[in-house]
Amino acid sequence: MTFYYCYDAHCGWCFGFSKVMAAFAERYKDFFHFEVLSGGMIPKETAKPIKVMAGFIGDAYKRVEELTGAKFGADYLWHIQNPDESDWVPESLTPAIALSIFKEYAPEKQVQIAADFQKALFEEGRDLSDGEAYRHLLTKYTVPAEAFYQKLSDPVYAEKARYEFALCRQLQVTGFPKLLLQTADTKFYLLAEGYTPLETLNARLENIMNELATSQKNNAKN
Repeated sequence: MTFYYCYDAHCGWCFGFSKVMAAFAERYKDFFHFEVLSGGMIPKETAKPIKVMAGFIGDAYKRVEELTGAKFGADYLWHIQNPDESDWVPESLTPAIALSIFKEYAPEKQVQIAADFQKALFEEGRDLSDGEAYRHLLTKYTVPAEAFYQKLSDPVYAEKARYEFALCRQLQVTGFPKLLLQTADTKFYLLAEGYTPLETLNARLENIMNELATSQKNNAKN
């Protein structure tokens, strides 16, 4: 059975959810496969300077902090509070490509990689459209630097990223974060849509497993 964690590197609510998601994945890593899918929240083709959305983000990040306990770093907030001086043009394709590369080298650590990408952006103020934003994570996940930067501009990996965007649409994901458990070819259970506390995730998973166990017993009797 596979968990699909649909997120976007630029999603503030995903940042707020990242510690919960990491703890959940760590708890169940020996029982389920975890697949992180990039959602393509900000298409590169229509990306706009940060000043276009700075006003919205300036209000929204406070709500994320209040509900989740996550803290946005001063280096990130500088771009929100000084948008006319920022050169950022946020887009989702570059971090999605980067994630697809990292997943090749550390497939069992996908949730933690996604959390580290968000920490790089929202805590440390790194521009995820700049390849250098990922250099400090290459050693941690044993990703060869030369190979990473070659693949970052390889159309094959851009296609991998766009495939994940399409898969999220196919899974009817319209907002992030979203966590789904696939138990059969066409059977999915929704565990999280938006920020969800860890104890709620655990309880929902327990209910699902009980339901599956009951169904198997009934099928065995028939």
